[in-house]
Amino acid sequence: MINSLGINKPKKNTKVVVAMSGGVDSSVVAGLMKQEGYDVTGITLKLYDDAKPSKNGRQCCAGQDILDAKRVSEQLNINHEILYYQKKFKQEVIDNFIESYSSGETPIPCVQCNQTVKFRDLFKYSKNLNADALVTGHYIKRIQNNGKSYMYRAKDFSRDQSYFLFSTTQEQLDFLRFPLGDIEKTETREIAKKLNLNVAEKPDSQDICFVPNGDYSSVIKKFKPESFNPGKIIDIKGKVIGQHNGIINYTIGQRRGIKIADKDPLYVIKINNKDNTIIVGPKEALKINKIILRELNILGSKNEFKNEIKIKVRSTGKLLRAKINLNSHKAEVNILDGESGISPGQACVFYLSDETGDKVLGGGWIDKTYNKNLST
Repeated sequence: MINSLGINKPKKNTKVVVAMSGGVDSSVVAGLMKQEGYDVTGITLKLYDDAKPSKNGRQCCAGQDILDAKRVSEQLNINHEILYYQKKFKQEVIDNFIESYSSGETPIPCVQCNQTVKFRDLFKYSKNLNADALVTGHYIKRIQNNGKSYMYRAKDFSRDQSYFLFSTTQEQLDFLRFPLGDIEKTETREIAKKLNLNVAEKPDSQDICFVPNGDYSSVIKKFKPESFNPGKIIDIKGKVIGQHNGIINYTIGQRRGIKIADKDPLYVIKINNKDNTIIVGPKEALKINKIILRELNILGSKNEFKNEIKIKVRSTGKLLRAKINLNSHKAEVNILDGESGISPGQACVFYLSDETGDKVLGGGWIDKTYNKNLST
């Protein structure tokens, strides 16, 4: 008999690992799995040591979250383990964030965290436990058709996390389950209340776990102080028009902090870490029509890229029309309507709309951007 997770086993004989962050979403997933009668083990990752908590108390994988996950596990009477992955997290997420940010890119550590310690390493650990599935509290749909698993945007578009999971491999997707993909966030909290979970009203995590209170510069200053060296501000014609106080203080599309008077507002168009310069220009210079991607992860077939598809270039952004030219490790993305403020280091995720919804075809990391005035 096929159970609710699509596995041909009785629920009581189906071993599931639930990735428990200590938040309401993963706690509800653990509660639902237990309620359905599965053999549940909750696993929490300790990724970062920080004696400086966030002011709003909404960090992911912090000390309080681990305690909350443990309490929920005790309440549900399920096994609970803590994996100490601080070293892996430092090497693969924090170090990458520092290098990327200090080179003028806009990195997304949450994607890299999912790509490495959360899905790759936790996937491997779960397999070693002989688990039948790894279940998470991500808002994303997983649909199985003719024996193959597909990823779709969540029902609740405001919570959809497909952008952060574009690097999920087919092997991982086959093993993963996302029970919250078909419900709204408000429903999740209602379920938490019905299960009497003490995290039912816990705020969602917002800060990057190793960047308390969003203070990126303090993290960079600690590990790479040379990023604060002053340098030249140049206009799009190559003329030096001012000085900046460190490229780390600027991101693509930024207007505030340039402190240069001009007839029209100036925006950061390009950040060049090699010569420590910032290029500024008018708003129209931000409009990007073409991007080059590196480190692709393709979930769909190449035939699905022959025609126009949709892309996302930021987690909260809208879907954009695009034509994609794929090769072995890179992709050229032609954005049909153009989009402003796209930065190297961000992700570009591919979608194809069908009768089921918006299917995720994978994506890649933005390496270069092009507009009429210059490329970055």
